[in-house]
Order: sequence, then C-alpha cells, then structure tokens
Amino acid sequence: MELYFTHLHWNTHTFPVAATADGLCYVGAWDEPEELFDDWSRKHFPRAERIASDTTLAPYTEQLLAYLNQQSTTLTFPLAPVGTPFQLEVWHALRAVPYGQTATYSDIAERLFRPNATRAIGTAIGKNRLLLAIPCHRIIGKKGDLLGYHGGLNMKRTLLALEQRL
Repeated sequence: MELYFTHLHWNTHTFPVAATADGLCYVGAWDEPEELFDDWSRKHFPRAERIASDTTLAPYTEQLLAYLNQQSTTLTFPLAPVGTPFQLEVWHALRAVPYGQTATYSDIAERLFRPNATRAIGTAIGKNRLLLAIPCHRIIGKKGDLLGYHGGLNMKRTLLALEQRL
C-alpha cells in the first residue's frame, strides 16, 4: 500500500495532507508538528510506503484551498477515514452539518439516536484527522461555546468565521 503526503500552504499556515488510493485520509491542523502525522501514519499504515507527492494530492489540495479561500463551499473528493465503526458513524453525521452552520454535541447524539452518548461522541470527534473535510469545527457546546478542537480554538474560530463571511 502507498500513502501519499504533502503540505498544503494557506496564508501563513501549513497543513499536512495524506491520501491512499481510496481517498483522502488525513488533513492535520495548521502548523501541526510533523511528528503528529508521522506517529499517526505509523500507527494506521505501518507497512505503507510513504511517498511525497504534490501531483497525486493536487485534486485534494486544490479543493481544500478553494474552501479556505472562500471560492467553494463543498468538497467532492473521496474520503478514506481511518477509525472505529462508531467513530466513522459520528464522522458521517458531522458531514451532514451544512457549511456556515453549527451543531452541538447533543445534536449529533440525537441524529445518531444515541442521546446518552454525548461524551463518547465528543471523544470520537476529537479523533477526527480529516480536518476541514469532516467539519468537526462546526460542532460547538450546548451554550454556544467553542470547545476543544484538534487544530486549536484559534483555527476553529477562523474556520467558523470564514464560513460565516461567505
């Protein structure tokens, strides 16, 4: 198996991006330390050949840049998320939260018919490593407060503000 990777450059930030033949599997936080991607890829793809390739990842990075530059509100490339069945179920529900809108952890729990699983859903959301593509930045606390985000609250604020401006 091959794991392709590159870096997406936007404004003053750099995001690690990776894909397999099946689709995009990783979009890290802006300015994320290289070790986080290295650890993730060794854990989930221990036998994969890692190949740096801007060309292979161009269809992904072009769409991600169009999103970040407010030229597009949708991402249409294939995803290949790596997670448990429960995490995949939660991440699928996150993709249903429309651009420019937010939902609460409780909303996601209700959508999944698991009203008592709010904490487990929060944990699953925290494991999402397809930032931007699986929009966990759109998930907020019950009182409208911004809660944890793998990319940090500054990144979350920026993404939410970006979506509100369009």
